[in-house]
Amino acid sequence: MLEIFGVPSQALFGQLLLGLINGSFYALLSLGLAVIFGMLNIINFSHGAQYMMGAFAAFILLRYTGIGYWPALIIVPIVVGATGVVIEWLFLKRLQKLDHLYGLILTFGLALIIEGLFRNYYGSSGQPYGVPESLQGGRNLGFMFLPNYRAWVIAFSLFVCIGTWYGIERTRLGSYLRAATENPALVRAFGINVPRMVTLTYGFGVGLAGLAGVMAAPIYNVSPQMGSDIIIVVFAVVVIGGMGSIMGAIVTGFALGIVEGLTKVFFPEASNTVIFVIMIIVLLIRPAGLFGRSA
Repeated sequence: MLEIFGVPSQALFGQLLLGLINGSFYALLSLGLAVIFGMLNIINFSHGAQYMMGAFAAFILLRYTGIGYWPALIIVPIVVGATGVVIEWLFLKRLQKLDHLYGLILTFGLALIIEGLFRNYYGSSGQPYGVPESLQGGRNLGFMFLPNYRAWVIAFSLFVCIGTWYGIERTRLGSYLRAATENPALVRAFGINVPRMVTLTYGFGVGLAGLAGVMAAPIYNVSPQMGSDIIIVVFAVVVIGGMGSIMGAIVTGFALGIVEGLTKVFFPEASNTVIFVIMIIVLLIRPAGLFGRSA
């Protein structure tokens, strides 16, 4: 068996694939956080719970209505995003003029409530969700076996991330969004409903979390803890990339997933802490993050 740096190639590339899978979810979730913070200046600590809601929504649709993976990929982000619209309209809108800490505390409380409700009904054990039939199996690449569903997750998450970046940075709607965060009075003068834009933007960011949840369901067990298990790492990714930086969230998410995967090969003991060590180093050297703008 071929070895690379003393490690069997299948083990190395297997961990690299696992790192890319984790990086895909880091990128999608941190992208949603970056959109919400960059456009609305809200630190959304309920993002992990909304990711979990996406996975459970796909599971519920399949179990009780027979709606499979592909329709859920469209339905669930809309439904979860709609819950985000309601949360912004009922609660977060009232905190716009207050310190960021109030929004953080509110969304943290919402995360605990949502997770508690699902744990009370479904328990702490995970629920299985099968890989869609059209994506079962895989391909033997010679140096490793590539499951079709894993390849789909990586490719589709990259497509969504780049599409979101393009929509915000290169379109007229994106320019309105960015202008509304800096000078809402001027944007309102052009006849644009800024409060509605803010609400829909929050819903879109939450919808990205729901989309990530649907994609994660066939890979991880659908459980109430799945959001809390990943959200701390995702916040670290956002801080490293730069709070509010769309491209920073995408690049850093994928890159840190790969770093984490390679660390499991060469230094397994540090695999759970390597991202936080990187975060500390980045904050010491560049407090605004790798892609963030210094104040």
